[in-house]
Amino acid sequence: MTSRLIYNGFLHLTPNHHSHGYWRTPEGSIQYGYSKLEPYVHVVKTLERGCFDTLFIADVSGVYDFEHTIRAGSQFPSADPITIVSALGLATEHLGLAVTSNIIQSHPFAFARQLSSLDHYTNGRIGWNIVTSYLTNGFQNFGYDGIVPHDERYRWAQEYLDVAYKLWEHSWEEGAVLHDASSNRFFDPERIHRINHVGDRYRVAGPHIVEPSPQRTPVLFQAGNSTAGREFAVRNAEVTFLPSATPEAAVRDIAILDDLALRLGRDPKSLKKIVTLSTVIGSTEEEARRKQAYLHEHTDFAAFQAFLSGNSGIDYFNIPPETTIRELQERYASSEHVRSGFRRILDRNPDLDLDATWGEHLVQTALLPGRFAGTPEQIADEVQRWADAGVDGFNVVPITTLGWWDEWVDHVVPVLQARGLAQSEYTPGTFRQKLFGAGDRLADSHRARAIGLNGFGTH
Repeated sequence: MTSRLIYNGFLHLTPNHHSHGYWRTPEGSIQYGYSKLEPYVHVVKTLERGCFDTLFIADVSGVYDFEHTIRAGSQFPSADPITIVSALGLATEHLGLAVTSNIIQSHPFAFARQLSSLDHYTNGRIGWNIVTSYLTNGFQNFGYDGIVPHDERYRWAQEYLDVAYKLWEHSWEEGAVLHDASSNRFFDPERIHRINHVGDRYRVAGPHIVEPSPQRTPVLFQAGNSTAGREFAVRNAEVTFLPSATPEAAVRDIAILDDLALRLGRDPKSLKKIVTLSTVIGSTEEEARRKQAYLHEHTDFAAFQAFLSGNSGIDYFNIPPETTIRELQERYASSEHVRSGFRRILDRNPDLDLDATWGEHLVQTALLPGRFAGTPEQIADEVQRWADAGVDGFNVVPITTLGWWDEWVDHVVPVLQARGLAQSEYTPGTFRQKLFGAGDRLADSHRARAIGLNGFGTH
């Protein structure tokens, strides 16, 4: 394997992440344990047994709607990911732990302090999934009348990151930690600095009040599919999520990002590109198809529509089922975020008749998890197709957050390992070292390293 593939175990501290309604089945009822610590400890131990790179914890800071998603427990309630990381870090040794946190829910000074602390407590295994939040209710929960316009959210996010970068990378010089009894200096105050940041949204004096952690800056994840989002990813992310629904679409999406990276002066290979992989596993193809049909049969379509509405900005409840896909594309042509959603529809269904109705499409494609059904060997074939398209890895989305991972690790991982498509052991070092085979720190060319403090401020 010339380039090792990355595998994230996708998780959300909530009753139902994507399998809306599946909790009503005997198999899905395992999610009743969503509010307990022990089931998540089992998840991370299982992921580490399967040599996964990352536990990737998704999050939202609001509700999609009150009538349907609350009733169905769809991404509601949602516990704070940061609260569980120390415990999961203690239960594991190698697994990277990436938390989702959006720019509205925590001040950058407080957030930088939290992640530095966690990076210490996990010996350098923390990542951050940077999100700007897309739920109107999320903004309302933090004092806003409604959602901030799309591109403004990215400008806001850049300042948020720049504050964090200054704290993580520049507030403490190398050599500031002394522990020198002979000179009576635990730290060297001459090497610890205020950041004196003054921007459009934040005024932060500093200094950072946590000493530099093993990675200083956590591994940076981000998913941005709009023009502004892709540029933000190229300027900041180390791992980005592609919207690609097929390997053919991935080739196009990778080319777009690589071209943008070159134009912005970045080595395209320094940005890892990963895609969603969601499977139903069977000992035979017939069994896998039967399990997929069972999952489909127990989908809560109202909850699914509410999830789609909150996720896309389209009120699906007010779309007559006889509306055609073509009409919807034309109606929402002004929204780049929505256009990307329709593009994913076409990616998954390249032969889709644009005159097909929305009702027909919803019934046929509502199976968010389990898009691919097959044997472990067939799943490995699918992984190979994506690898041949140039992707660097996968966000593996389970059918149920709890319970499903043993099936993947026991049956799929050995086949992937035998084909050289997954690692069989961990290399030593921090999360960043494991992913990139380099040092603990961000690359010298990264914006965080170059931004500086325009000369160190007063102590």
